[in-house]
Parts: sequence; structure tokens; C-alpha cells
Amino acid sequence: MTDIPAGTATGTPPDDRAARGAGQAPGPSRPSGAISDFGIDTTSRSSGEAVRDYLARVRGGELGSLPAVLGLLALVVVFSVLSGDFLTLGNIANLLAQGAGTTVIAMGLVFVLLLGEIDLSAGTASGVTAAVLALHLVRDGNLLGGMGSMVFALFIAGLLLAVVLAVVARMWAGAAMAAVAILISLLGLPANPWLEMLLALCVGAAIGSLTGFLVAKVGIPSFVVTLALFLAWGGVVLQFIGEGGTLGLRNDVLFAVANGNLSTLGSWVLFVAAGGGYLAVVLNRHYSRLRRGLVAPPTGLVLAKVTAILVLGAVATYLLTLNRSHNPSVVISGVPYVVPIVLALLVLGTFVLDRTSYGRHLYAVGGNREAARRAGIDVAKARMSVFVICSSVAAIGAIIYSSKVGSVDPQAGNGNTLLFAVGAAVIGGTSLFGGKARVRDAVIGGAVIAVINNGLGLLGQGAAVVSIVTGLVLLLAASVDALSRRRAAAGR
Repeated sequence: MTDIPAGTATGTPPDDRAARGAGQAPGPSRPSGAISDFGIDTTSRSSGEAVRDYLARVRGGELGSLPAVLGLLALVVVFSVLSGDFLTLGNIANLLAQGAGTTVIAMGLVFVLLLGEIDLSAGTASGVTAAVLALHLVRDGNLLGGMGSMVFALFIAGLLLAVVLAVVARMWAGAAMAAVAILISLLGLPANPWLEMLLALCVGAAIGSLTGFLVAKVGIPSFVVTLALFLAWGGVVLQFIGEGGTLGLRNDVLFAVANGNLSTLGSWVLFVAAGGGYLAVVLNRHYSRLRRGLVAPPTGLVLAKVTAILVLGAVATYLLTLNRSHNPSVVISGVPYVVPIVLALLVLGTFVLDRTSYGRHLYAVGGNREAARRAGIDVAKARMSVFVICSSVAAIGAIIYSSKVGSVDPQAGNGNTLLFAVGAAVIGGTSLFGGKARVRDAVIGGAVIAVINNGLGLLGQGAAVVSIVTGLVLLLAASVDALSRRRAAAGR
């Protein structure tokens, strides 16, 4: 399989685009001496030149996450002025947990949207994984007794089908995870919170294998497939739980996923690990580009950016380690557990898209599917893989939102779950046209939606106003994306 560094049309990350803009071929093997032969000093840009270059790219339509970041800051200012409770420590911590489930599902959807596809079933698929998790916990591992013999047989048959289809498509990770789900279900292992979460994750991978095969191998449009499965999985959740029923998650570990906090020491350890890792990665990449003679921003700007982020992280960590309980006899402090979960997914997803050949292939397929196929990329496998990733990550989102409410009901994953998740990805800067997406888009967009929900709730506004405002923000984000693409195309 051939790695092809894609250009702007294929959504290549900024590093290679910058290298191309300097008139050189991308890649680490490009010697700096070859650049000097043309009289081009690609490493000596002043801060002013870097700023002017960035503004030129913005005027040319390369907005990235800038509109979402500015919108998020505006919303924070507005709600801080309108409600004195918005910037309290307790509300900030609640805000992080409140939006984590939607944000995580949106992070999985970023991979699908990158290829110009859509997964309308991600919400209800997460509901299926939550229902299986809850059934296995409540029935102490006896899914047969919880589902009934006929439904259980169909459940196992669906998992077996997922294994077969994944093997046919050579999607080994999906096949292995679906096989693990079969083993856990048939062995009737006693309830264990870590086992339940593994089961949910594996069921999500099985669902993604089924969806991806229908889209990539059978050739049914993703809109049609996932719309049908949106309805089907909603019925499966209702069948598993029963109309009007609710399955409680009475387990300390599962409850703590979205409601627990790190200790003060653990919070600072997280900051040191995350901040140190970020510092090492950014500086290593920057100085590596300088050594190889590639285009790099001024060192002063890089250091200023890193310093600002580390200071912001240190301040946030300090504030979250303060006691935010209103009860003098109860201490509630520490960074919520959802923060390291989201950070881990963000780092992993960013690494996959930016630093692996698989990620480059996804950008290539999303930018120009036919060109990617001619370059030797297995387009069908790439398309199937993103649905496996999406449903697996949606299962993690299901664990978080189920933990937040402490139960699973027949409406799990239904309603606005998918709409807010897609909205989060698009608001953050992911393009619905494919070829342009970053995992951080989902985090920024998820923060926007969480702030809207939280802020309007503090102001006493109902679900109607929340839906209207969120819809208008999503429409604005989609309009900005369409206009920026038109402007970028006109500038070529």
C-alpha cells in the first residue's frame, strides 16, 4: 500500500501543506542543502511574517477551528454576564462531565465525516452497547436470562455475522473484538464493571463492522444504511430493556466514570503528564523541522503558544483541586475522571490521523476517493474501518452518559444524542464535504454545545430554546464551512 502525502484538496495536515507552499516536496528525507540550492531560507520567518501568513490563509478560506473558538469565548462571556453561577467551580466541573458523552461520540464521528460519509446510527448504536452493559451487570453476567432464549440467539448470531463480515473484509480488529463479545456473552462471567465496559466496547466494534461492510463492500449509501440502522437499533434497545423499564447501574466504578474525581495528587500528576507530553511533542516536532530545513513557525511563537496552554492547564487544575462542595462536611475536589478519558482519546485520535500512514490514507480518501484508489490505497477497507472506529468510540460515549444519569432506559442514545454529536463535530470545524477534519474539532464543538445547554439551563430556559439555539449555531457553522470552501476554491 502506497503512502501519498495529500495536498490541500485531500485535507493533508498543515505541516506538509506548508512544505509544499515553500516549493519543496514533503517528507523527512528532503535535505536542507537542496533547498539552499534555490536560494530559499525556509526557516527564517519572523513573527510578523508568520502572523501575516496565517491571516492570509484565513482570508483564503482556511478557517479551521477559529470560528468555533471565537464562538465558545463569546458564549462564555455572555453566560458569565447573565448568570452569576456560570463560572463557579461546581458548575465548571459539572460542565466538563455534562458534555463528555456527546463529545466522545463526536470524536468517533470525525473519522466518518472525514471520508464524506455519515453515520446516523451512532446514537442508537451507543444505546445498544449501553443496554447490553446494563443487562450484563443487572443479571450478573446472565445475558440469556436477561434477553430470553430467542433474542439471545439472535444477538449471538448478529455478533457471529459481524465476525464473518470483518474477516471477509480483512478488518481484523473488528473481528477480534466481536469474537470477544461472543465469548463474554456465552461464558456467563460474573458481573464486573471492567468486564461490562469491555463488552460494550466490543459490541460497538461489532456494530461498526456490520455498518461498514454494508457501506464499503455492498455499496449502499451510508445515509440509507445508517438511517435504517438508526431505527433498528432503537428497536433493539427497547427490546433489551422493555417498554417503560429502566436498568440501574448500581456500581461504584461505573458511577464514578462520569461523577467521580481524581485526588489532588492525581490531578497534578495528570497535569504534569499531559503538559509534559504536549511540550515534548510540540518542541520535538518544531526543532525536527528546523533541522531538516522545512518550513516552521518562529520559535518565539511556538514557545508562547506552549506556555499559554500550560499556564491555562495549571490554573484549571489548581481551581478544580479546590473544594467545590456547598456542604461544609463534604469535600468535593479534583479533576473529573472524564477529563483524562477525553484527553486520552484526543491524543490517540490525533496521533492516528497526523502521524500514521493509515491517517494519511483517510485524508487522501476523504479528499479524492478515485485518486486514492489509483495510488494503491484500499478505499473499501478505509471506509469500513471508520465505521468500526465510530461505533467503538460511541460505546465509550455510552458508558459516560449512562454513568452520568446512573441508569439506562429505552431511549438511551435516541433523541438528540446523535444530532448533538454531529453538531459538535461540524461546529468545531469538521467539514460535511469530507477531507477536512481533526479530532480536536469534536472537543471544541462539544464544549460549545455543552456551554449552550448549561448556560441556557442556568437561565431557566427549556429544551425548546436549547434546541433552537443549538440548531442556529450548527447552521451558522455549516454556512461558514461552505463559504470558506467556496472562497478557497476561488483563490486557486
